Amino acid sequence: MNKQSFLFRRVITAAIVLILTGQACTFSLFQNPAGNSPTVVPGLVTPPTPQPVAQTTFTAILPEPLQPNETLAIAIMDEVTGLSMNAAQYPMNVRDSLTYTVTLPLPYNSVVKYRYVKRGASQVLEDSNSGAEIRYRMDFVAGPGEIQDIIADWGDKTYTRPTGTILGQVLNMDTGSPLPNILVAAGGAQSITDSGGRFEISNLPTGTQNLLVYSLDGLYQPFQQGAVVAENNSTIVDLRVKPAQLVNVTFLVAIPDTTVPGVPVRIAGNILQLGNTFADLQGGVSTVADRMPIMSLQSDGRYAVTQALPVGANIQYKYTLGDGFWNAEHDGNGQWVLRDFVVPAQDVILQDAVATWAAGDSAPILFEVSIPSVTPPGDIIYIQFNAFGWMEPLPMWPLGNNQWAYKLYGPLNMLGSFSYRYCRNGQCGSADDGDTIGAAPTGRRVITSFTGQDLKDTVNTWKWFENPEPIALVGANITPRAGGFIAGIEFQSTFRPNWSYYAPQALANTQALGANMVILTPTWTYTKISPVRFAPFPGQDPLWIDSAIMISQARTLGLNVALFPAPNFPVTPSSTNIRGASSAEFWMNAPRDAQWWQAWFTRYRAFATNYADLASQTGAQTLILGGDWLAPALLNGKLPDGSPSNPPADVEAQWKSIIADVRQHFKGQVLWALPYTKASLEAPLNFLQDVDGIYLLWSATLSTNPSATKTDYANEAGRLLDNEIAPLTSLVKKPLVLAIAYPSVAGAASGCLPDGTGKCVDWTALNRPNPDMNSVSVNLQTQADIYEAILTAVNARAWISGFVSRGYYPPAALQDKSASIHSKPAADILWYWYPRLTGAIK
Repeated sequence: MNKQSFLFRRVITAAIVLILTGQACTFSLFQNPAGNSPTVVPGLVTPPTPQPVAQTTFTAILPEPLQPNETLAIAIMDEVTGLSMNAAQYPMNVRDSLTYTVTLPLPYNSVVKYRYVKRGASQVLEDSNSGAEIRYRMDFVAGPGEIQDIIADWGDKTYTRPTGTILGQVLNMDTGSPLPNILVAAGGAQSITDSGGRFEISNLPTGTQNLLVYSLDGLYQPFQQGAVVAENNSTIVDLRVKPAQLVNVTFLVAIPDTTVPGVPVRIAGNILQLGNTFADLQGGVSTVADRMPIMSLQSDGRYAVTQALPVGANIQYKYTLGDGFWNAEHDGNGQWVLRDFVVPAQDVILQDAVATWAAGDSAPILFEVSIPSVTPPGDIIYIQFNAFGWMEPLPMWPLGNNQWAYKLYGPLNMLGSFSYRYCRNGQCGSADDGDTIGAAPTGRRVITSFTGQDLKDTVNTWKWFENPEPIALVGANITPRAGGFIAGIEFQSTFRPNWSYYAPQALANTQALGANMVILTPTWTYTKISPVRFAPFPGQDPLWIDSAIMISQARTLGLNVALFPAPNFPVTPSSTNIRGASSAEFWMNAPRDAQWWQAWFTRYRAFATNYADLASQTGAQTLILGGDWLAPALLNGKLPDGSPSNPPADVEAQWKSIIADVRQHFKGQVLWALPYTKASLEAPLNFLQDVDGIYLLWSATLSTNPSATKTDYANEAGRLLDNEIAPLTSLVKKPLVLAIAYPSVAGAASGCLPDGTGKCVDWTALNRPNPDMNSVSVNLQTQADIYEAILTAVNARAWISGFVSRGYYPPAALQDKSASIHSKPAADILWYWYPRLTGAIK
């Protein structure tokens, strides 16, 4: 077996585990919840309790002496509950004015997450040299030892000090193959490896840093060593980690008899399989209920689930009726419970008991809600609470007949009054109750009480799904295309970890439209412009395993898969989270000198080959490079303001080299995404000869006349295709796929979305969860008419090799202003046209 197929097998193993465990509740209350139903076999070994401990000394070196009223503490973090929720602080002892130390007993083979806190008039967390708050440092407790840390900065003060970089590669110790999706941590900074196992951690204080390699799913054993960081230099390391074997771990738990019968009990934990996202999510939590395993009710009233977990993995976990914070178990004193064990080398049963879901004297609150009859039957209703800001939504419990319920047990002792709201499919801020719209509504209010409460609410309307109605379809004489014609749906590139549960439903909807290809748009994030930092960012970008799971799900449905990787850009106080605006600011602020361009092309090459490897190892058929955001990096490139971008003289050679490199990693079809602009069509892009086809990004102006008809749209689309696009295909002699994006707003055919100040904004400005734009009004019929008109034009031009709808919003049906066709009249148009174009319907 070759190295690549071995890695793919391990990826798919983890993917299957995540698919089976990350299921939101779809059962009826008072019935046995759907979940994995283990056969509980008696006599298996239970690990010893408590675990043996090792004495670990932490030594912290400060940037300057503390003030007389200040002390230093180390905070041991709890990522399962929430990094800011349940940290245990231990005061440190003074060794000298800059050095503090403490010795703690820590469990053998555990991976401890911690950071330093300066305590005085207020508590101040440590920062990195770049001013970013440190999530946590990491220490692998292999035995007694000492960890020495250098504190670079505090949140209330900035210091200038020499820095350096650690970069390198993480490899499988047994096979030598590079490993993606591995977390590498040093000095409180973290990096996720790409498909080449590459990582880079920059801006570290000089000196010896503790370097730790950690597998997010535990499939590889932790590895730790010191790394010396020199000023303005890069320390290069090759790190080899050993794969772990999987054993079956059965969790068997007795829950309080006050628990509502039949409700889902989940396990929240510190690895991917137990719902950890390794990201800072809403409200400061890191775990998501939708990605946690659901337990099955046993005949004796206990709950059980069996998970395949890696031997030697340090597992921290808790039982919950919500997530790691809401409705999670507490001990008899009302304190958070966080269980801890190391997976043994044989199958094991863990027998536990939950003391209580509550904390303090406040009584539980039952929320009951009636929802509109037009709610899609597959939707799940969520409740979102606002304790320290809006937190991650929680799936409610279905009662039937458009009724849902959720009983909140705790931690009500922390709250006096708080807000809540309802939404669909966990997309609060996008698929909202009509009374609590947007990212920051006031919400409905509730006050805790010593007596139980039963709150009965009604959702009268869902925002963007008030009164959905199908449209009347008009028949057309459609000419079936030869095999190979692409009828595709391109998912939008925004990502949230709780989308994963809804991917199968979105892919099934794609298949039901008659599409034969889904185009996935995974992302990396530019976290810094200069020097360029471009890598996966947990919570904002899908991890390797997230994308691998979606590809596997699509292939199971018989869909072809294309990967069209895209960037996310840094958001500054003067920018927005709208891709078109933030990409413009990125290019305008970049130094664009020779050194910067070389670094930029190096990062893009790693980005492209990463997704070439992902496509190759998961069976995706097509990889799409390019995109409208790349215009400044092409020959004769222009900045968003029209001035020259001054790309390097060898820019064409750079692109030809990247495409050649991609082809070494991926043997499938490679397309180039070319925006439909005058500059793009006129630019002499010689490297187009090296790709297999053109993926034309089309949002062309079809009419500025508000009274224009479908016929007018079709005639203009045909004219543009004949006069401007057909000559291009004749020149490059490559097939062309037309990928269109038109929002469902009045005036969409004009090709300009007015922002209210006389400017046009990119169509992605209307993507969810971006805020609504009042400068445009929703018009679903306009979008449907444009689709029918362009398809009519395509039908008359056999040289067009495919048609793709861009901007599909996967997690929920919304009849909003965005370009997504999910449950809009334009989807009905595709449902009629796609199977006839592909010949599935004669």
